Amino acid sequence: MTKDSNTEQKIKEAAEQIFVKKGLTGARMQEIADLAGINKAMLHYYYRSKDKLFEAIFIELIGDFVPKIFGAMGSDLPIDKKVEHYVNEIISAMTTHPELPLFIFNELRNNPKEFINKMGINPGGMLEKIDAQLKEEAEAGNIRPIPVHEFMINMASMCVFPFLAKPMFQGMFKVDEATFYSIMEMRKKSIPEYIMNSIRVKN
Repeated sequence: MTKDSNTEQKIKEAAEQIFVKKGLTGARMQEIADLAGINKAMLHYYYRSKDKLFEAIFIELIGDFVPKIFGAMGSDLPIDKKVEHYVNEIISAMTTHPELPLFIFNELRNNPKEFINKMGINPGGMLEKIDAQLKEEAEAGNIRPIPVHEFMINMASMCVFPFLAKPMFQGMFKVDEATFYSIMEMRKKSIPEYIMNSIRVKN
């Protein structure tokens, strides 16, 4: 039997919906097959196991932007440029894949070690690099001392939370999808300014 690209795309779209809602642990192959409009045997022909299917979806959603972020954050770029890069990549990825925030949140909550392992990246080295830069900048009198965990949490939460709470914000501010994403595009500039202004020593 020859694999059909249209069928494979239907499977991926169905699997993405189920994995985003229920995560790897809660998802069922029968449920994915039903949503894709195929039988379970056909689903197993394309993807032998739930883990294989999850890995394909994971790579499609995470595999591109995460290495870019970790690569830049662990490099010798100045702190302000790292913030700009991080914010731009996160917001761009979550605008392209609106389901991404919930997908990441569910997997980090349910399978944190496995999720980090699947990314194939060691965050320790990156954090050590940023921590050293923050300390160096603080010692030079350019920024106030700030723990690396506070710095990273501030950045991540300012980027990710609006996407997780999008329905609430849309209702609260009475904005449609296009307006919401326009606001997020503007935050690519405002978040780095806010982060750096919050730690920069005023002369």
